[in-house]
Amino acid sequence: MNKDALLSTDLPGLKLFKKGKVRDVYDLDDKLLIVATDRISCFDVVLSCGIPYKGKILTQLSCFWFDLVKDIIPNHLLSSDVEKFPAQLSKYRDELRHRSMLVKKSRLIPVECVVRGYLSGSGWKEYRTSRSICGVNLPAGLKESDKLPEPIFTPSSKEEVGHDINVTFEHIQKQIGKDTAGKIKDASIAIYKKARDYADNKGIIIADTKFEFGVYNDQVILIDEILTPDSSRFWPKDAYEPGKGQSSFDKQFVRDYLETLDWDKTPPAPGLPDEIIEKTSLKYFEALVKLAPQGMKIEEEIKKDK
Repeated sequence: MNKDALLSTDLPGLKLFKKGKVRDVYDLDDKLLIVATDRISCFDVVLSCGIPYKGKILTQLSCFWFDLVKDIIPNHLLSSDVEKFPAQLSKYRDELRHRSMLVKKSRLIPVECVVRGYLSGSGWKEYRTSRSICGVNLPAGLKESDKLPEPIFTPSSKEEVGHDINVTFEHIQKQIGKDTAGKIKDASIAIYKKARDYADNKGIIIADTKFEFGVYNDQVILIDEILTPDSSRFWPKDAYEPGKGQSSFDKQFVRDYLETLDWDKTPPAPGLPDEIIEKTSLKYFEALVKLAPQGMKIEEEIKKDK
């Protein structure tokens, strides 16, 4: 069993398209190869240490969700089976197994599509000062972690450097056009509702999540990752108690630890104790096992990887 975290990839002969906070993306002409490393970012800063198996868990969860919500909107996934990847990738099969996706190359729509079903995180902070989030007015008297009357769409701009900036729906209508803005808003809320209801039956509350969309052959499609512990807040349903922060299956666990430190949330980020790393890895696995029908089998396969 390999417990070492993969912090970066090096695939000679392939053109690096982009290196994100977590993913290394390679250009295969009309397609992209997305490789999820074990890097972890908090407060938009990449930490120096990784979380073992994290990239594989994110990839497997994304593939599961892409299949579940494909009736709502098409997505960019072509294959996650390394045996079906192009021949030029065959020598990297072991490194790519379980942590990579071959996807359509689309044009990114520069909006983070955040959907909130519960009052938490930056939304809770904004609500306390304005009783609204991203221009969406909310009822008075809500407590931290309260369920909202209806899921709300609270977009943010995608910034190349630094933090994304919360904006109103009207702002993105002006930025990308009313038709496209309406499509990504409607799709985001529909995907959230379907995933929320599914997860609820598995004992998990999806408090909020974010999506990204692109344009492929003049059609809006769902891209990037979806509904993972990196892009969502997952709370155990049996421990849910409004009026305070919740325990979680996501990287909020790491954020909470970092909040106890004297760190100004700018690079370089502090390291994580072995205990926090191990517990975070276990939380990610727990989310996979609870949500994916073959989660336990996938967990076993991942841990057997070289």
